[in-house]
Amino acid sequence: MKIIAVNAGSSSLKFQLLKMPEEAVLASGIVERIGIANSVIKIKRNGEKIEEEVAVENHRVAVELLLNKLVELDIVESIDDIDGVGHRVVHGGEKFAQSVVITDEVIQAIEDVSDLAPLHNPANLTGIRAFQEALPHIKGVAVFDTAFHQTMPKESYLYGVPYDWYENYGVRKYGFHGTSHRYVAERCAALLDKPIEDTKIIVLHLGNGASICAVDGGKSVDTSMGFTPLAGILMGTRSGDIDPAIVEFIVNKEQKDVSDVINDLNKKSGYLGMSRNSSDSRDLWTAAHAGDKQSLLAVKKQVKMIADYVAAYYVTMGGCDAICFTAGVGENAIFTRQLIAKRLHALGVKIDEERNFVRGKERLISTDDSAIRLYLLPTNEEVMIARDTLRLSKA
Repeated sequence: MKIIAVNAGSSSLKFQLLKMPEEAVLASGIVERIGIANSVIKIKRNGEKIEEEVAVENHRVAVELLLNKLVELDIVESIDDIDGVGHRVVHGGEKFAQSVVITDEVIQAIEDVSDLAPLHNPANLTGIRAFQEALPHIKGVAVFDTAFHQTMPKESYLYGVPYDWYENYGVRKYGFHGTSHRYVAERCAALLDKPIEDTKIIVLHLGNGASICAVDGGKSVDTSMGFTPLAGILMGTRSGDIDPAIVEFIVNKEQKDVSDVINDLNKKSGYLGMSRNSSDSRDLWTAAHAGDKQSLLAVKKQVKMIADYVAAYYVTMGGCDAICFTAGVGENAIFTRQLIAKRLHALGVKIDEERNFVRGKERLISTDDSAIRLYLLPTNEEVMIARDTLRLSKA
């Protein structure tokens, strides 16, 4: 079977076409600047990159363009070769604890929780509807970022706020990056050669957006992101956890409104805000090696927050078999991984500097006598989307 894994943004459409169940990538790419001047489609197949500037008025046109290109480039003989479409959906609220076949009722439910992800869910729905028009006889599957975390117990996901806020408005921790956390935990269990039900794994999804997840027996029992992706550890431009009273304090000091301050916390904080330099960890390490103390401080602050979460999740689960590094920073920032491991020395964590000197490749990076195994495990959310789509398409 050939399945497309889709991630629709407000002005973009990312995709990966996979042959299943072999999980072989036949093509991948993106349509960018949808509805904006100078739209472009980029497709990669067999190491070859194809890029073309073309007018793309909306997502419907983007989907038609993509499907036509797949045929034109002989990646598929016809669009009838495509057997399923899996869509990344950022937020499922409490309605979805697993991936589902898309129906009118599912679309309505996604719309109902869109106020929890106003920048993402409407874009995801645009992609869903565009593919429904283009491929009306093919099952679509929704794969939710939040679904994996629906196994958290109440003491993990509730906040110490008036309970009415939860009952009336759904104010609670939802968590994100669930598809990535699930993929990495399953892959880690395979490397440990254990049934996932017998494992205790902490996944560090460290990218420009970053979250940590405690996976006990294959289930998420806690995660660092919260009601929104702003919570948790310091990220590229996000602050992570702060005292909420800071918001009112800055509103009064700088004559801003709440939305302005939240925007600052989302887009002007994190690496960027602390370093006054960049939101990219590569830039921070380059500057730090050149003696920039602010850039080094931003990295060290994130490292401390990560270690604090890992220690807390170690206690939550009553131990840990493995800690897994994934996503852009986790897979490539050699020195960041070293600093995190050193912070966790009290838990018996020992990193092997030679093994750790690698980027983007699956590898054990701890010493043989480390009390907890450390793995570098590249994530693959598209494979998880394709797996769920394959399973549900056959149902």
